[in-house]
Amino acid sequence: MQKPILEEVEKKFKDQVEFKIIDVDQNRDLAKKYAIQAVPTLVIEKDGQVLKRFTGVTSADVLSSELQKAL
Repeated sequence: MQKPILEEVEKKFKDQVEFKIIDVDQNRDLAKKYAIQAVPTLVIEKDGQVLKRFTGVTSADVLSSELQKAL
């Protein structure tokens, strides 16, 4: 459910934001680093610092708003 939302938001921010999708089963170190307890979890990071995180499906409007704040 989250993937189509991410694709929509990625189109809006394609030249401003780098999107990464991580398979936590294949990348356990990253899952541990970001303390991922549930899927989906979205993390907004800037300059190595976590600015915002969402657990569960996040709407395009909410995600877009938070990304805009982070820019």
